[in-house]
Amino acid sequence: MANLKEVRTRISTTQSTQQITKAMKLVSATKLRKAQMGITKMRPYAEKLNTILVNLADSAKDDMQLRTYFQYREPKKALVVVISSDRGLCGAFNSNIIKATRRLLQDKYKAEGTDADLMFIGKKAYDIFKKTDYTCITDKMGHFADMDADSTFDLAQDIIDRFKSGKYDEVRIVYNQFKNAATQFVQVEKMLPVEIERFESSDQGTVADYIFEPGKAEILYDLVPRAIKTQLFKACLDSQASEHGARMVAMDKATENAGELIEKLKLKYNQARQAAITGEILEIVGGAAALEG
Repeated sequence: MANLKEVRTRISTTQSTQQITKAMKLVSATKLRKAQMGITKMRPYAEKLNTILVNLADSAKDDMQLRTYFQYREPKKALVVVISSDRGLCGAFNSNIIKATRRLLQDKYKAEGTDADLMFIGKKAYDIFKKTDYTCITDKMGHFADMDADSTFDLAQDIIDRFKSGKYDEVRIVYNQFKNAATQFVQVEKMLPVEIERFESSDQGTVADYIFEPGKAEILYDLVPRAIKTQLFKACLDSQASEHGARMVAMDKATENAGELIEKLKLKYNQARQAAITGEILEIVGGAAALEG
């Protein structure tokens, strides 16, 4: 009977776990709808902004004040912005980011002899890299808690200032790009210096003939930094939607697995209970037979 009690306890524990994973799935599904709406609205704006930037690229490269955004420098010091989640239980969401960051650090920067600092948005990646020798910047690690366009643009401006001051020669972002709830792609994008080729795409058609007022250069003084800030904001929105999608799928699978385990435990419990009853009947029959003998 001790075995029966153990199985009953396991069934009860698994049912409690199943209720928790089911609730987490519903919460993530609700958050995913909001995050998906945000990134869906953001993408057309980012694409249009990039299209305008492509049309103004030549003027940007010729202007001394704007050239710092585009000028390539031999990378002696790089900054890697790593976007992960604050919580776990979201499948391979964080592990994929960590693997991509390690590949970038080892295969590119270490191989080229470039020093790299890591800036973290989200705690999970930091928990891994804090044990390494890399300098970890954590003052914006809790950015997801109250993320909006203004706070993200402020963070991007801080990164731009570090680049323009010469502290870093290159800035890259590592994040998960959202496709749907079940699919996310790890992206490693160069944020600075700006590469016009990154904004160009085959579906943008021919270069538009704009009339500029007050002038191309004046417009670009605001447009180029805004495009860079928008790139970081889009990466954060993509990561946020990807996290909720990954957690929803992971909790759905966990709920399904818990259901299968409960069925197996119930079958095991019934078999053990039947065996115990059969044993008791045999003992009674054996005792009765002994008395008659």
